[in-house]
Amino acid sequence: MAETAARRALADEGNTSWNVGAETELADLAPESVMVFDLAGNIRYWNPASERLYGWPAIGSVGRSITEISSNAELYVRQWHKLLREGTWAGLVERCTSLGGKVTAAVRQTVRCDAEGRPRDIVEYGREADQEFDQTAVPDTGLPRLAAASWELDTSRIRPLLEAVRDLVSRDLVADLAQQPDWTDELLKGTRIVNVNERAAQLVGAHAGRAGMIGKSVGAFWPRVGRGVLAELIAIVATDRSVTSMRKVAPDGVLRDAAVTAWRSEALERRDTVFVAVNGATDDDRSFSYLRASEERYRKLIHHLPTALLQVDARRMEPVFAELKAGGVSDLNVYLDDHPELIAMAKDVIRVTDANQKAVALFNGTVPADLVRPASFLFAASPETARRVLVARFEGKRSYSEVMKVRTFDGQTLDVRLSVTYPASPERLDVTLISLEDITERLRTERRLRQLETEFTHAARISILGELVTSIAHEVNQPLSAIVTNGETSLRWLSRDNPNLVKVGELTTRVVSSARRASDIVKRIRGMAAKQEPERLPLDLNTVVDEALLFVRHDIEARSIYLSARLAADLPMVLGDRIQLQQVIVNLLVNSIQAIEQRNGSLRRIDLSTSSEDGNTVIFSIHDNGCGIVDGDLDRIFDCFFTTKDDGVGIGLAVCQSIVMAHGGSIRVSNHPGGGAQFQFSLPKQSAPIF
Repeated sequence: MAETAARRALADEGNTSWNVGAETELADLAPESVMVFDLAGNIRYWNPASERLYGWPAIGSVGRSITEISSNAELYVRQWHKLLREGTWAGLVERCTSLGGKVTAAVRQTVRCDAEGRPRDIVEYGREADQEFDQTAVPDTGLPRLAAASWELDTSRIRPLLEAVRDLVSRDLVADLAQQPDWTDELLKGTRIVNVNERAAQLVGAHAGRAGMIGKSVGAFWPRVGRGVLAELIAIVATDRSVTSMRKVAPDGVLRDAAVTAWRSEALERRDTVFVAVNGATDDDRSFSYLRASEERYRKLIHHLPTALLQVDARRMEPVFAELKAGGVSDLNVYLDDHPELIAMAKDVIRVTDANQKAVALFNGTVPADLVRPASFLFAASPETARRVLVARFEGKRSYSEVMKVRTFDGQTLDVRLSVTYPASPERLDVTLISLEDITERLRTERRLRQLETEFTHAARISILGELVTSIAHEVNQPLSAIVTNGETSLRWLSRDNPNLVKVGELTTRVVSSARRASDIVKRIRGMAAKQEPERLPLDLNTVVDEALLFVRHDIEARSIYLSARLAADLPMVLGDRIQLQQVIVNLLVNSIQAIEQRNGSLRRIDLSTSSEDGNTVIFSIHDNGCGIVDGDLDRIFDCFFTTKDDGVGIGLAVCQSIVMAHGGSIRVSNHPGGGAQFQFSLPKQSAPIF
C-alpha cells in the first residue's frame, strides 16, 4: 500500500511532456549510471551502466516507476518533492537489484527545463556508493558485470492457460505443475517474444539474431535447462501483477550461476507483457582474466596460421533469409534469377571483420585493416561464387568449398580454394570463417603435367604406328593399287576405235571409291599421329573397336591369326576421347600379336569382346593364346618403362593405364586358365546426356 501511495504522489507532480533526445547516444557510452525520468518518476531512459549497476535491463525498466525498485518508496517520494522544489538533489539511495539483493548508490539528480522555464524531466547520474575507482567492477570479485540477457514477452495467447493455473499460483503449487513437460512446453510455445536485447540474441538467438527472434515462440530459443523455471515465473508474474519473482537455474552450457528474474509493468495496457532478465557468468570455471588471456592466445594462433583466414560478419543477411523463407521461397537459386540485386546487396552488407597475416600477404596488403571492408572485393574476379556461397548458407549447410579466382590489391589474379564455415548455435553468430588456399602454382603444375602426359601419350601412339608401319603401308597400297589398275583399264577402253563409255564410267567410279578409301586411311593415321588435346564425346565402344581393328587387320591376316570378335548389342554409350581409346585397343592388339609370335604350334587365336555390367559399366576384354605373363611380372606390367621385349620401350601399357584411369575406368591383367594373357578394361557409362 505504501508503494502504491508513493507512486500516486509522484504522479501528482504531473508533467507528461518528455523527450530524451539524441544525447542518449553519448550516455550509452558513459561508465556512470545515467537515467532519465519524467516528472511522475517513470523511467524514460536507462543506459547500459544502469543495467550493470542494478541488474535490470533497459527493455523491462523503461516505463516503470522508480518506486518499484526503491527499497523505501515513501522516503524516495520525500526526496522527490525536495528535488522538484530545489531543482537538484544528491545523496545515497538504496535500490533493489534484479537478483533480489540491494545496492546503495550515490546519485546526483537534476531537473531539466524547457525553453520557457517549465520543468521537463529529471536526469540522474549514479555509481555504487563504495566504488571509488573502477565503476564497472563487482566488489570482491574483480569481474566485470555483464548486461543481463533480457526479454519482453507477450502472454496474451496463453491467457486461458494462465487463468487455469491462477489458483495454483495463489496456493504456491505452480512449482509442482512446472515439472510437467506438457504444461511447460504449451506455455512456452504460446508465449511470444516482443523484444530481446543483443546479449540475449548472442547467447541463444542461433542464426535468427534479434530480428529473427521477435514474434517467435520463446520456447524455440530458451535452453532446455531452466524451461520449467521460466514457465513457473511467467505463470506467477502473469497472474499477480504486484509480484517480481526470481529463481536460480542450473548451468546450461551457456551461463553458470544463472538467475532468472521475471516481473510485470503495472500499466493496464501492458497487462499481458512479462519481462525476463537472465544474469550469469560465462559457464567456465576459469577467471575472466584467464579467459581474456586464452582468447588472446587463440587470436594470435589464428593470425599466424599458414592458411589465409578471414572472419566475416554476415548477420545482416539472416533477417533477409528469414523473410524470404517466411514468404515461401525455398529455392534461392531460382529466386536469384529474378532478383540478382540481392547478390550485390549481400556483397555490400556482409563485411570482413578480421584477417590473419597469411590473408594479408595473399592479397598483397600491409595490415589486417586493409581487408576489413565489405566482402565484395573477395568476389571481384569470380562473381558467381558469391551466389553459390549465399545459396549454401540459405540451405543451412555448415560449410561450402570451391575453386575460384581472387584479384589481389596490386591487380594479380590467383587461383584459390575457398572454404566457408558457417556458424551454428551456440556459436557466435557474427563469425563466419573463410579460408583461402593459394593453389595457383599447383594448378599451373597440374596443367604442365597434363601437357606432359599428352606429349607422352602422343609419343606412345607414334611408337605404335612405327610397329604397324608394314600394316599401314599395306592398307594404303591396296586402294592405290586399285586406282592404278582401274585407271590403266580406263585408258585402254578409251583408246579403242569405239570407246565403251559405260565401262569407262564404271571404272572411274571405282577410282573415286578407292581414292576416298585411301583418304580415309590417311585421315585415320593422321588422327592417331596428331598431337591434340583430348576431346570427351559420347562414344559407342563397338565402333571404336571396329576402327582400331583396321590398323592391325593386315598384321593379323599376314600371321594367320584367327580373330574372334564378340561385340555386345545395345551397349551403353561411354564418354571419352575416340583417338585415345583407339590407342588403348590397338596397343593391346599389338601386344597380343607379338605374344602369339613367340608361341610354338599351329593354332594362333585372339578373342576380344565387349559387354555391359549391370548397365552401368562397359567392359572390353582381349585374350590371346600366347605364352602368358610370368607371375612375377604381373604386378609390374603397367609400370612405366617396364618391358619384357628386347627392343621394347615399356611405355605402351603404362599409357594405356593412364588413359583408362583418366576416363574414370580401370584396367587389369591376368593369365587366362586356358593359357595366354587376358587384359580387360572397364569404363563407366555416360551418366548424363551431352548437349
